[in-house]
Amino acid sequence: MFYIVLFAMVAAFLALRLYSVLGKRTGHEQQPMPKPAEERVRAPTMPRTIDVPAESREPGSRHVEPGAESGLRAVIGADSSFDVAQFIEGAKSAYEMILKAFWSGDEDTLKWLVEDDVREGFSAAIAERNEAGHTLDNRLVAIETAKIVDAQLEGRVARITVRFDADIAAITRDSDGNVVAGSMSDAVETHDIWTFARDLRSDDPNWKLAETDEA
Repeated sequence: MFYIVLFAMVAAFLALRLYSVLGKRTGHEQQPMPKPAEERVRAPTMPRTIDVPAESREPGSRHVEPGAESGLRAVIGADSSFDVAQFIEGAKSAYEMILKAFWSGDEDTLKWLVEDDVREGFSAAIAERNEAGHTLDNRLVAIETAKIVDAQLEGRVARITVRFDADIAAITRDSDGNVVAGSMSDAVETHDIWTFARDLRSDDPNWKLAETDEA
Protein backbone atom coordinates (compact mmCIF):
# COMPACT_ATOMS: atom_id res chain seq x y z
CA MET A 1 0.00 0.00 0.00
CA PHE A 2 2.88 2.30 0.81
CA TYR A 3 4.36 1.82 -2.69
CA ILE A 4 1.02 2.51 -4.36
CA VAL A 5 0.71 5.84 -2.55
CA LEU A 6 4.32 6.68 -3.37
CA PHE A 7 3.84 5.98 -7.08
CA ALA A 8 0.67 8.09 -7.09
CA MET A 9 2.56 11.03 -5.56
CA VAL A 10 5.40 10.67 -8.08
CA ALA A 11 2.89 10.57 -10.98
CA ALA A 12 1.16 13.69 -9.70
CA PHE A 13 4.50 15.49 -9.37
CA LEU A 14 5.49 14.61 -12.93
CA ALA A 15 2.11 15.72 -14.25
CA LEU A 16 2.53 19.12 -12.59
CA ARG A 17 6.03 19.48 -14.08
CA LEU A 18 4.77 18.61 -17.55
CA TYR A 19 1.97 21.15 -17.28
CA SER A 20 4.39 23.82 -16.11
CA VAL A 21 6.37 23.33 -19.36
CA LEU A 22 3.77 22.31 -21.97
CA GLY A 23 0.99 24.48 -20.66
CA LYS A 24 2.87 27.68 -21.47
CA ARG A 25 3.61 29.23 -24.91
CA THR A 26 7.29 29.36 -25.74
CA GLY A 27 7.02 30.92 -29.20
CA HIS A 28 7.86 27.65 -30.92
CA GLU A 29 4.42 26.07 -30.88
CA GLN A 30 2.95 24.93 -34.19
CA GLN A 31 0.49 27.50 -35.50
CA PRO A 32 -3.05 26.31 -36.26
CA MET A 33 -3.88 25.59 -39.91
CA PRO A 34 -5.55 28.57 -41.59
CA LYS A 35 -9.27 28.26 -42.06
CA PRO A 36 -10.69 27.90 -45.57
CA ALA A 37 -11.64 31.19 -47.18
CA GLU A 38 -15.35 30.52 -46.82
CA GLU A 39 -14.95 30.02 -43.05
CA ARG A 40 -13.05 33.24 -42.44
CA VAL A 41 -14.90 36.16 -40.94
CA ARG A 42 -13.92 39.38 -42.60
CA ALA A 43 -14.07 42.72 -40.87
CA PRO A 44 -16.52 45.09 -42.51
CA THR A 45 -14.90 47.48 -44.97
CA MET A 46 -15.67 51.12 -44.37
CA PRO A 47 -16.68 52.93 -47.54
CA ARG A 48 -14.26 55.54 -48.80
CA THR A 49 -15.61 59.05 -48.61
CA ILE A 50 -14.53 62.10 -50.54
CA ASP A 51 -15.07 65.45 -48.89
CA VAL A 52 -16.49 67.78 -51.51
CA PRO A 53 -17.14 71.34 -50.41
CA ALA A 54 -20.79 72.19 -50.97
CA GLU A 55 -21.34 74.89 -53.55
CA SER A 56 -23.94 77.38 -52.47
CA ARG A 57 -26.80 77.94 -54.87
CA GLU A 58 -26.96 81.49 -53.57
CA PRO A 59 -24.95 84.50 -54.77
CA GLY A 60 -21.72 85.09 -52.93
CA SER A 61 -19.88 81.98 -54.02
CA ARG A 62 -16.46 82.02 -55.68
CA HIS A 63 -18.25 81.92 -59.05
CA VAL A 64 -19.84 85.36 -58.62
CA GLU A 65 -18.47 88.89 -58.68
CA PRO A 66 -19.97 91.07 -55.91
CA GLY A 67 -21.59 93.39 -58.46
CA ALA A 68 -23.72 90.54 -59.83
CA GLU A 69 -25.17 89.37 -56.52
CA SER A 70 -28.30 91.54 -56.46
CA GLY A 71 -29.19 90.60 -60.03
CA LEU A 72 -28.74 86.91 -59.25
CA ARG A 73 -31.04 87.19 -56.26
CA ALA A 74 -33.69 88.59 -58.57
CA VAL A 75 -33.19 85.64 -60.94
CA ILE A 76 -33.45 83.15 -58.07
CA GLY A 77 -36.58 84.91 -56.84
CA ALA A 78 -38.17 84.37 -60.25
CA ASP A 79 -36.81 80.84 -60.71
CA SER A 80 -36.36 78.93 -57.45
CA SER A 81 -34.62 76.06 -59.27
CA PHE A 82 -31.72 78.25 -60.42
CA ASP A 83 -28.37 77.05 -59.08
CA VAL A 84 -25.20 79.11 -59.44
CA ALA A 85 -22.71 76.21 -59.58
CA GLN A 86 -24.87 74.26 -62.03
CA PHE A 87 -25.22 77.30 -64.27
CA ILE A 88 -21.45 77.83 -64.35
CA GLU A 89 -20.86 74.22 -65.38
CA GLY A 90 -23.46 74.57 -68.13
CA ALA A 91 -21.93 77.85 -69.28
CA LYS A 92 -18.48 76.26 -69.58
CA SER A 93 -19.91 73.41 -71.65
CA ALA A 94 -21.73 75.89 -73.88
CA TYR A 95 -18.57 77.95 -74.28
CA GLU A 96 -16.66 74.93 -75.57
CA MET A 97 -19.48 73.71 -77.83
CA ILE A 98 -20.05 77.12 -79.39
CA LEU A 99 -16.35 77.69 -80.04
CA LYS A 100 -15.98 74.27 -81.66
CA ALA A 101 -19.08 74.83 -83.83
CA PHE A 102 -17.80 78.21 -84.96
CA TRP A 103 -14.30 76.94 -85.69
CA SER A 104 -15.63 74.05 -87.76
CA GLY A 105 -18.32 76.14 -89.48
CA ASP A 106 -21.15 74.04 -88.00
CA GLU A 107 -24.01 76.51 -88.34
CA ASP A 108 -26.69 73.91 -87.58
CA THR A 109 -25.31 73.48 -84.06
CA LEU A 110 -25.01 77.23 -83.62
CA LYS A 111 -28.72 77.66 -84.36
CA TRP A 112 -29.81 76.08 -81.09
CA LEU A 113 -26.92 77.40 -78.99
CA VAL A 114 -27.03 81.12 -79.81
CA GLU A 115 -29.66 83.76 -80.43
CA ASP A 116 -30.32 85.08 -83.94
CA ASP A 117 -28.23 88.26 -83.67
CA VAL A 118 -25.17 86.37 -82.51
CA ARG A 119 -25.71 83.62 -85.06
CA GLU A 120 -25.75 86.18 -87.87
CA GLY A 121 -22.41 87.51 -86.73
CA PHE A 122 -20.94 84.02 -86.58
CA SER A 123 -22.38 83.17 -89.99
CA ALA A 124 -20.85 86.28 -91.55
CA ALA A 125 -17.43 85.41 -90.11
CA ILE A 126 -17.73 81.81 -91.34
CA ALA A 127 -18.70 82.98 -94.83
CA GLU A 128 -15.77 85.40 -94.96
CA ARG A 129 -13.41 82.65 -93.85
CA ASN A 130 -14.74 80.24 -96.46
CA GLU A 131 -14.39 82.86 -99.19
CA ALA A 132 -10.75 83.30 -98.30
CA GLY A 133 -10.25 79.54 -98.39
CA HIS A 134 -9.19 79.43 -94.78
CA THR A 135 -9.92 76.82 -92.14
CA LEU A 136 -9.40 76.98 -88.39
CA ASP A 137 -7.50 74.23 -86.63
CA ASN A 138 -8.14 75.44 -83.10
CA ARG A 139 -8.18 73.66 -79.75
CA LEU A 140 -9.51 74.76 -76.38
CA VAL A 141 -6.69 73.79 -74.02
CA ALA A 142 -8.34 74.81 -70.74
CA ILE A 143 -10.89 77.11 -69.16
CA GLU A 144 -8.96 78.65 -66.30
CA THR A 145 -11.86 80.56 -64.75
CA ALA A 146 -15.53 81.18 -65.41
CA LYS A 147 -17.19 83.79 -63.25
CA ILE A 148 -20.53 85.60 -63.31
CA VAL A 149 -19.85 89.32 -63.58
CA ASP A 150 -23.37 90.63 -64.16
CA ALA A 151 -26.98 89.44 -63.90
CA GLN A 152 -30.25 91.11 -64.81
CA LEU A 153 -33.91 90.20 -64.85
CA GLU A 154 -35.86 92.01 -67.58
CA GLY A 155 -39.48 91.02 -67.12
CA ARG A 156 -39.30 87.24 -67.27
CA VAL A 157 -36.09 87.15 -69.29
CA ALA A 158 -32.93 86.54 -67.30
CA ARG A 159 -29.59 87.69 -68.67
CA ILE A 160 -26.38 86.49 -67.02
CA THR A 161 -22.93 87.62 -68.11
CA VAL A 162 -19.93 85.34 -67.63
CA ARG A 163 -16.25 86.12 -68.00
CA PHE A 164 -14.20 83.24 -69.39
CA ASP A 165 -10.43 83.15 -69.03
CA ALA A 166 -9.17 80.37 -71.27
CA ASP A 167 -6.11 79.05 -73.09
CA ILE A 168 -6.60 78.37 -76.81
CA ALA A 169 -4.20 76.91 -79.33
CA ALA A 170 -5.09 78.31 -82.74
CA ILE A 171 -3.95 77.76 -86.32
CA THR A 172 -5.37 79.20 -89.53
CA ARG A 173 -4.66 77.19 -92.68
CA ASP A 174 -5.11 78.04 -96.33
CA SER A 175 -6.85 75.86 -98.91
CA ASP A 176 -3.66 73.82 -99.35
CA GLY A 177 -3.36 73.15 -95.64
CA ASN A 178 -0.45 75.51 -95.13
CA VAL A 179 -0.29 77.43 -91.85
CA VAL A 180 -0.92 81.12 -92.40
CA ALA A 181 -1.31 82.15 -88.76
CA GLY A 182 -1.04 80.77 -85.25
CA SER A 183 0.70 77.86 -83.59
CA MET A 184 -0.45 74.64 -81.95
CA SER A 185 2.54 74.60 -79.61
CA ASP A 186 1.76 77.96 -77.99
CA ALA A 187 -1.64 78.44 -76.35
CA VAL A 188 -2.95 82.00 -76.32
CA GLU A 189 -4.70 83.47 -73.29
CA THR A 190 -8.18 84.66 -74.20
CA HIS A 191 -10.64 86.66 -72.12
CA ASP A 192 -14.25 86.61 -73.32
CA ILE A 193 -17.37 88.24 -71.89
CA TRP A 194 -20.45 86.25 -72.91
CA THR A 195 -24.04 86.97 -71.95
CA PHE A 196 -26.54 84.12 -71.80
CA ALA A 197 -30.30 84.66 -71.82
CA ARG A 198 -33.36 82.58 -71.05
CA ASP A 199 -37.09 83.21 -70.82
CA LEU A 200 -37.92 81.85 -67.37
CA ARG A 201 -41.48 81.08 -68.49
CA SER A 202 -40.20 78.71 -71.16
CA ASP A 203 -40.22 74.94 -70.73
CA ASP A 204 -36.83 74.87 -72.42
CA PRO A 205 -34.22 74.83 -69.61
CA ASN A 206 -31.36 75.80 -71.93
CA TRP A 207 -29.73 79.20 -71.97
CA LYS A 208 -28.67 80.75 -75.28
CA LEU A 209 -25.73 82.98 -76.03
CA ALA A 210 -27.16 86.48 -76.53
CA GLU A 211 -24.07 88.68 -76.69
CA THR A 212 -20.29 88.36 -77.00
CA ASP A 213 -17.45 90.73 -76.18
CA GLU A 214 -13.79 90.66 -75.27
CA ALA A 215 -12.54 91.55 -71.79
